[in-house]
Amino acid sequence: MPELPEVETVRLGLAPVLEGHTLTRVEQRRADLRRPFPDDFVQALQGQKVERLARRAKYLLIHLATGRVLIVHLGMSGSFRVHTNGEAPPPGKHDHVVFETAAGATLFYHDPRRFGSMDLADGDALEDHPLIRVIGPEPLNPAFDGAALAARLADRKTTIKAALMDQGTVAGLGNIYVCEALFRAGLSPKRKAYTVQGDRAARLVAAIKDVLAEAIRSGGSSLRDHKQVSGEMGYFQHAFAVYGREGEPCPDCTCDGGIRRLVQQGRSTFYCATRQR
Repeated sequence: MPELPEVETVRLGLAPVLEGHTLTRVEQRRADLRRPFPDDFVQALQGQKVERLARRAKYLLIHLATGRVLIVHLGMSGSFRVHTNGEAPPPGKHDHVVFETAAGATLFYHDPRRFGSMDLADGDALEDHPLIRVIGPEPLNPAFDGAALAARLADRKTTIKAALMDQGTVAGLGNIYVCEALFRAGLSPKRKAYTVQGDRAARLVAAIKDVLAEAIRSGGSSLRDHKQVSGEMGYFQHAFAVYGREGEPCPDCTCDGGIRRLVQQGRSTFYCATRQR
């Protein structure tokens, strides 16, 4: 599933063709994705000006001049394709929504597995929307520091890996970037969350911010479905230190056994048992 860097990459790619532009035509080509589309989906969007694009955790937020917000989740296989200068091909079987702008851009929302979703919210009540209200702080926000993370972990008796995977602890992190951040911070994924205080919390926040920023600059990670709006793959998978590298040498030490894998909450965790304590 796309994590924060992949969604941010999509936002950055869509902003030039949507922000400040009017949606002259919106075509909804099926009744549902993971959930049904809102009843007024086309009516709420068609003819409206897009003021700005934002992101909250793994959700893309398209703010309209009317004050309404289109909330988009890409699911497992959702992506956008952008065609400009009126040169869009006919939509394909898995192109479920088509957006056209007054400037001549056509955007296809493509989702073979249909695990994505689109919903509408009033901007003034966005933070109370059921999809948004449970989300924790944004990790790239300057206010998110070691003290802020330590406070959220103080009473958590689960593992630090599980705590970071919880979107209520911190927004937008998934398996890839949690594994990579814990490696950079030198923290074992098996460590109890409440023990990550003080310097440990500060190191972990710095690692989270660094790995997310590097991934965004690389266009995200493409392991299966993620593509940028240009159709290009992301490149951060080539920089993984631990994720998916079971049995390979640790890039930071000469430990026996190299990178290890364990299963936590049904998900594979990759780590170095020597470097991460």
